[in-house]
Amino acid sequence: MRIKSRKILQLPATCHSITFLLLGSIAYASQIYAITPITTTNITTSTHQTTTDTNHSAFLPVFIAEFALSQGNINQTLNTYQYLVENYNLPNINERALNIALEFDDIDTALNISRLWVENYPDDVPAMFYLAHLSLRAHQYALAAKTLDRILQIDPNADLEGILEGIYPESTEARQALLQALNQINKKENPSVLVMIAGLEAQSGQFESALKKVNLALRKRPNVPSFVILKANLYFAANQNDDAFKWLDYSSRYQKTPDVGLYEVQHLIRQNKTEDALKKLKRMLKKWPDNEQLLFLAGITSIDLKQFSQAEKYLTQLQRSNAYQDQANYYLAVNAERKKDDALAIELYKAVDGNFYTVSRKNLVSIYLQQQRPADAIRLLTQERVSHPHQASFLYQLQAQILQMMGENQRAIILLNEAIQQMPEDPELIYAQVLLYDPFTDRDALDNALNKLLEIEPNSPTFLNAYAYTLARQNRKLDVARKYAEQALSYAPQQASILDTLGYIAFLQNDFDLAVKALAEAYALSPNLSIGVRYAKALYMHGDIEYFAQICETLHNQYPDSEEVAQLLHLLVPNPHLQPS
Repeated sequence: MRIKSRKILQLPATCHSITFLLLGSIAYASQIYAITPITTTNITTSTHQTTTDTNHSAFLPVFIAEFALSQGNINQTLNTYQYLVENYNLPNINERALNIALEFDDIDTALNISRLWVENYPDDVPAMFYLAHLSLRAHQYALAAKTLDRILQIDPNADLEGILEGIYPESTEARQALLQALNQINKKENPSVLVMIAGLEAQSGQFESALKKVNLALRKRPNVPSFVILKANLYFAANQNDDAFKWLDYSSRYQKTPDVGLYEVQHLIRQNKTEDALKKLKRMLKKWPDNEQLLFLAGITSIDLKQFSQAEKYLTQLQRSNAYQDQANYYLAVNAERKKDDALAIELYKAVDGNFYTVSRKNLVSIYLQQQRPADAIRLLTQERVSHPHQASFLYQLQAQILQMMGENQRAIILLNEAIQQMPEDPELIYAQVLLYDPFTDRDALDNALNKLLEIEPNSPTFLNAYAYTLARQNRKLDVARKYAEQALSYAPQQASILDTLGYIAFLQNDFDLAVKALAEAYALSPNLSIGVRYAKALYMHGDIEYFAQICETLHNQYPDSEEVAQLLHLLVPNPHLQPS
């Protein structure tokens, strides 16, 4: 008998009504009763009565469990189904219980269900598959090895890929424990087990040993995509890139699916071998002309290579695709922009929805602004708020940005007021307004907006930093500002903007030790003009004149026309090379 692994994480997608489950329980119990030896009439009557009572008694717990599930009470559902498994242990109920436990990622409950299932039905192979997979996920490697051994006693060449999929522990200790358990399996020459061991060895850097095991597995199953890809990965890990690409190119010719070829294409693109990737995609499309993933990759790769007609050829085939329609329209619009066909790009961007909606509208607005048509951009966004009400917040913010670029800050603030009245708890709208307020003339409104932001999201590093920076610019409540900046940094360490704020506040407090330290980190992360100028000032006040001079020289070379840098240079001892012109 040949055993093939079923999808461990996807139990059958049947809709188990309560009646179906209970009828299944009764039917299964009737089958057990039918093959039970009968010796006397009295025993028959007693057995029949017991079976009937057992199944009737299962009705109420199943109803309770399913009702609890419909009400969102997951704990009660799982507890009730676990009771059913422990007391009745019928395969259809077990499977339903396991399905729910896996759906809500309760691995401990799922493992317990599968263990009880196997104990009561020791020859039920699907139950053993679940038990092996779940024991691996629960890091109970001895139980996993024991269960795998039982499966392999039935079929030494069983396909265990579904069981082993994604089971690679992160810690060295766990990897060693799993490796030791797998090495105790009697039939460890099974291809799936060999590959699992190879993967664990590869994670520990034992590439040569791992490669030998993968080669053994490939002798028995030469065309399994995951085996082929693992061998390529081992070549890549050992810096044998040429061998990896040769192996992938050779193996992909004999595959029944495009998986191996796609993997090769991804690596070619990562190594900037875009032309080779497109050649590979063209060859694959001859074999799988309707494969949407291949068509999509061929289309966007063609755009990168400025083969615009070729890109249109591939992407237009996806404009009616359920999976790729929006991506196809978006990249066809990008393609049209590259060809300088703005009219076509506008039409295509307007057709985009889904995950590419926001970026398409930004690009659309960008075209209008390049064409000096801001009024058309605003008109479009106003219409879009009607046709796409779920995108209203984003559309309001984009329109406010256009008004700001036109120098009409007050109109932008009024527009955002209108939006906030409709969506008073939307932090992005409030934050967009914060960025428009003047820290001095709009101080009260700014304080209200910042307090509202922290009320909605008190632990947001962005909003904490915004409040801290505003107070620093106003040079008030510096202790509060510093507390907010430090809190923001605890949530988002190594963020240049927050370090800059903290350094700025420390500078205003005459804490030049902290100012230099924070601004040095900020400048290392983001060496721009504003942070550089603050860092230089902090160095000067700290007395680090040598470092101050070095930063001034760097800034002068990068920003020779900056007035701020010119002012810094006046603080130096006269140096003809660094004097402002």
